[in-house]
Amino acid sequence: MSDPVVRLPDPSRRSLWSLLREALRGSEADYTQISMPRAVLLLAIPMMLELVMESTFAVADIFFVGKLGPSAVATVGLTETYLFILYSVAMGLATAVTAVVARRTGEHHGRDAGVAAAQALWIGVAASIPFSVAGIVYARELLALMGADAWALEHGYRYTQWMLGGNAVIMLLFVLNGVFRGAGDAATAMRVLLVANGLNIILDPLLIFGYGPIPAMGIEGAAIATNIGRGIGVLMQVWILIRGGRHIRVLRGQWAVKLDVMANIVRTSVGGIGQMMVGMLSWVFLMRILAHVGSSAVAGATIALRIMMFTMMPAWGLSNAAATLVGQNLGANRPDRAEAAVWRIGFYNMGFMLAVSVIYYVFNDSLIRFFSDDADVIAIGAEWLRILSYSYFVYGWWMVSTQAFNGAGDTMTPTKINLVFFWLIQIPLSYALAIPLDWQHSGVFWGVFISETSVGLFTLWLFTRGRWKNKRV
Repeated sequence: MSDPVVRLPDPSRRSLWSLLREALRGSEADYTQISMPRAVLLLAIPMMLELVMESTFAVADIFFVGKLGPSAVATVGLTETYLFILYSVAMGLATAVTAVVARRTGEHHGRDAGVAAAQALWIGVAASIPFSVAGIVYARELLALMGADAWALEHGYRYTQWMLGGNAVIMLLFVLNGVFRGAGDAATAMRVLLVANGLNIILDPLLIFGYGPIPAMGIEGAAIATNIGRGIGVLMQVWILIRGGRHIRVLRGQWAVKLDVMANIVRTSVGGIGQMMVGMLSWVFLMRILAHVGSSAVAGATIALRIMMFTMMPAWGLSNAAATLVGQNLGANRPDRAEAAVWRIGFYNMGFMLAVSVIYYVFNDSLIRFFSDDADVIAIGAEWLRILSYSYFVYGWWMVSTQAFNGAGDTMTPTKINLVFFWLIQIPLSYALAIPLDWQHSGVFWGVFISETSVGLFTLWLFTRGRWKNKRV
């Protein structure tokens, strides 16, 4: 009589609950070897939660600042036009270091990944200095350049000073979380943002409105809360890198400046910074057009943008998972697996964005009303959400295909695409519709709709050609 066959559990077949627990606590899995659905979920779940928390911070900020009136909200919006430039640099650097660390991780060169992480930190520190100087010295002038009203120039400029002056915490938070994502340690990035944004949400009302011995600081308090929360997050990141995470560690000798590694990161980041800069600066011009229309248009657009950020962050989390899987699988010489990951994540993203579109279409007025009781602000913000709902799912495909290029290290292709669709189409079209044709804020919204629907379809088509598979970093 033969011995009974003992069937061992297949590690690739896991319950959703066990996958969720593994994703949240951090996994040591090799993402180039495990089943594709498991790899996507282990990376995407913490990345989605990480960016949901990031967007929760943005929504909480505007919720409390909104109690100070439309001019305070407009000040936040105008300051963010400059922060968008900072974000473009931070996100471009994060994109580059994610690609480099992911490639080294896929090649199983852990020490080289640690060196890249350390050099990325020094680059981030150096990049933050010009923004700090400009923000501290020229806050009023920067707001005036964007068409700020008298209240912003007299009271709101301190918010701008704090946000731009303390921008290093924003820069480093982005860059170092890019390190963890590239290494496949998305759970660490998620936990850091949980602490940073949790502190911000607690401190926001205390510092804005005052409580007990804490004086009411108004809009300035919102900026101070942000700097404290994110500053503590950065300290956590550095400590984890020194102690060693599940997938990456920076040893003492690796903190020394290595110009060749820095040059590779900077070279890879040029395209990433370029694509972010093109996209973010387009928002600067759009906000300037809306400022010409009036403070209510800026406030309504600012609130709508925060809501968009909140709903888009899970989609960006999914897209970031695509970047990591593409980078690591190309490093492991598995390009077909890299492409399969992008298509799977793209369909997930499309489904999510379709659900968001329905919410925007049905509840646009209620969503804006939650943040403001000004009738003009509500009407303007609700209109933008409604227009977005018509093709939001296309934007989801644009996110994933763009991150596929970035994960491969081909950051220049999205830059060129953004340059054409955002600067040569979106800005002129929005201006023409808003000002000469007198569509006001509606012209800006329809200009964004047309250009971003077009760029999503074009980027997806370019991805299908497959040249990104041959990129070396």
